[in-house]
Amino acid sequence: MFSRIKSPRQLIAESGADLEGHHLKRTMGLFQLVCFGVGAIVGTGIFVGLSDSVAAAGPAVVVSFVLAAITCVFTAFSFAELGGAIPVSGSSYSFAYAGLGERAAFLVGWCLLLEYGVSVSAVAVGWSQYLDELLHSLTGLRIPDALAAGPAEGGVINLPAVVVVLMAATLLVRGVRESARATAAMSVLKIGILIAFCAIGFSAFQAGHLSPFATDGMGGITAGASVAFFSYIGFDAITTAGEEVKDPRRNIPLAILICIGLVTVLYCAVALAAIGALGADEVADRPAALSAVVDQVTGSSAGGGIIAFGAVVAIASVVLAVMYGQTRILMSMSRDGLMPRVFERVSPKTSTPVANTWIVAAVFAVPAAFAPLDVVVGLTTIGTLAIMVVVNLAVMVLRRREPGLARSFRVPLYPLSPVLGIGFCLCLIWGTGWHTWVQFAVFLAAGAALYQFYGRHRSRLAAAGEPVSPGAAGPGPGGA
Repeated sequence: MFSRIKSPRQLIAESGADLEGHHLKRTMGLFQLVCFGVGAIVGTGIFVGLSDSVAAAGPAVVVSFVLAAITCVFTAFSFAELGGAIPVSGSSYSFAYAGLGERAAFLVGWCLLLEYGVSVSAVAVGWSQYLDELLHSLTGLRIPDALAAGPAEGGVINLPAVVVVLMAATLLVRGVRESARATAAMSVLKIGILIAFCAIGFSAFQAGHLSPFATDGMGGITAGASVAFFSYIGFDAITTAGEEVKDPRRNIPLAILICIGLVTVLYCAVALAAIGALGADEVADRPAALSAVVDQVTGSSAGGGIIAFGAVVAIASVVLAVMYGQTRILMSMSRDGLMPRVFERVSPKTSTPVANTWIVAAVFAVPAAFAPLDVVVGLTTIGTLAIMVVVNLAVMVLRRREPGLARSFRVPLYPLSPVLGIGFCLCLIWGTGWHTWVQFAVFLAAGAALYQFYGRHRSRLAAAGEPVSPGAAGPGPGGA
């Protein structure tokens, strides 16, 4: 049943340095980690994707956000337990390696290309839309269509989307401390702007705009939750910083739970303010809906320009945080021999994976330049939900196999919590629709083939002759 498995202690021991002896540095405290989490979460999903969620659920989008949050909360408990027990850069990839084995870990890493890599492209496209809105509010000009969208949307290349990816890569290669400071500043700014938006929206609130509330019943709410879930993607990026966080066993679980609570309250308030001020029909299918709300309420384009500025900052911070997560996942896979060795090399000067970062930027700048936003959002969502199913399973497997593992946080109401986490994830997967299921099945098949013909034979566990039985894999239980 299980392929090659690494024990938690083995994963932690191997994370101490790369094979060339260059260590990642622990420079992030709790506040910076929370800001990093908020930076990874709050962006395209609320600034751009709110209109799509409202189109699916109507005023009941608030319930959709809560349903998506509940899905995240149960899985966040699992991430918190595993992130505190196995504080390494690999996040869910490493958790799957310890719980379900190498094959499952490789497929999780493959799906993380969707959650982190492809979502960078989606987020960059959303950034381009708000940059155009900001430019228009300041100068009355717009970015030429040929340079603001890919061929599918009537343009040639989405140049701003490429620019923001390259800007994030430049900052990331300078060092984690600099990236964390920038992310913290951007996170504080965008939360402030969203709070200001809520104040403006609620000043024009009309209760009649919430009726009829659930226009398409529970089906609409579930579909809205599947779309709204994209707004929460990124909270698990906190666990990718496991090797660069001070006191990770305490700070990683705390940061995850703080981020989910803060973001849920913020999203529900923004959705209520937008619909109450403008009405669901006016908010639906408007990419820059928040700017439109402020423009109408204030009667001036200046307020919308401020929101557009906040969106530009907010979405840039998401690109930065998510690209960070992707490079750390590839670093962990490279250490295991499942990806080329170039991804594990850490610069002795900056203590960052420089080549890794530029490769990620180059690869995911391409879909950002040429693909429309809606093409990548659905696939990113289902890939993330599948990863969350695996993480919940890993918690249950490791509770049985590694009872002595040092856990700074334990999932409450075990085993009910991870079981509910799996159930809610499957519910939202159902809501993505069969077209997305087919796309994801093809993507998974490609990943399975890649593992079979590349990863399986180049695995360092295989080269070391490690046993495959769960009871014999790696050193004994316990964390470092």
